[in-house]
Amino acid sequence: MGNEVLNLDKPAQGRAVIVSALAIGTIALLMLGLQPILLGGMVDAHSATLEGVGVIAMSEIIALGLGVALCDALMPLSPLRIISIVAALWVSTADVATMFSTGDAKLAAVRSVAGLGEGVLLWATTCVIVRSHAPDRIAGIFLVSQTLAQAALAAILAGAVVPRVGWQGGFMVLAAVSLLPCLAVAWLPAGVAPLAAQARAKFSWSVMAALPLAIALLQMAAIGALWAYLEPLGKRAGFDAQAAQAVASGVLLMQVFGGISAFLFVRRMATVRTLIVGALVLGVIPLAIHRLPTGATTRFALLCGAFGFAWLFLMPFHISFAFRADPTGRVAMLIPAMQLLGSAFGPLVVSLVLNGNDPRPVPYVSLCFAVAAMVLLCTGQVNAR
Repeated sequence: MGNEVLNLDKPAQGRAVIVSALAIGTIALLMLGLQPILLGGMVDAHSATLEGVGVIAMSEIIALGLGVALCDALMPLSPLRIISIVAALWVSTADVATMFSTGDAKLAAVRSVAGLGEGVLLWATTCVIVRSHAPDRIAGIFLVSQTLAQAALAAILAGAVVPRVGWQGGFMVLAAVSLLPCLAVAWLPAGVAPLAAQARAKFSWSVMAALPLAIALLQMAAIGALWAYLEPLGKRAGFDAQAAQAVASGVLLMQVFGGISAFLFVRRMATVRTLIVGALVLGVIPLAIHRLPTGATTRFALLCGAFGFAWLFLMPFHISFAFRADPTGRVAMLIPAMQLLGSAFGPLVVSLVLNGNDPRPVPYVSLCFAVAAMVLLCTGQVNAR
């Protein structure tokens, strides 16, 4: 394909580029959906402690978000294929190294290294998404594809791999899958052009330009805080461990419906108004969960379904909001990093306020993040007028 840069004006090339980019990003984020299975396997095999699982998971997520942000600031745009291949090899090597690691600190360090490589792959995907003709809708497709891929691979690992060869076998499969971007780059351009070069020269950071990043972080922190502790909250509502895990699977299914709905409606709904309503929903759900009496399992499951739908429905609107604040796309490039950092920040704050195994403070933390997002959105809307 020579040294051409991205050209989505050619429909055939545009489709191939987008499909390959989404495949690369989907593989980069696979581990996020596999963490409960693989990290749980580590605990069962006494390779990690229960207390250390949160540190291991958060280390990878934070490193992933930092990888995206650092690439946007430092990485050249021209050798996109080479960068993606090196990142894929990096991630696969880290997955193999994980198989031979034990102990919370060592596993957290290795998964942080993997997260940086995954962040580079996600950055390559984001480079293509923000340069497409409909970045918000493509982001919706990306969210659905990654959720389906995570659910499918999780089912394979949980049903056929981990029970037979342990959590190490799961990382062996993940290491092999992480090499697939080396093939997908054949459909990527050699590089991408800078985003709206003339407009970017006029870009300067301001409170309004940073607002989409803050909203993405706060809303994903509200979601991450609740999601990380969904199982103990389910047990408190009256579910046993197996039923609580089934509810979590239902949340994943509702995420798919949320992502599809976002793809259909992100161009038809007012961005800021939708995010304000979304923040309201993200506040009402944890408050309602906290007020549920023990045994109200049906209502808990319905609230979790609404939570899963809102999760993926709102994420493409973060991209749309970023382009509204900054048409050059510079802010939009950082949205995935903020979403990931928010997903890690929410559970981190919860861990600081928990007392023992009592999950009752969790909904309050999630509610506080949602309220903060709503206040910022309403304040920004008033100042914009």
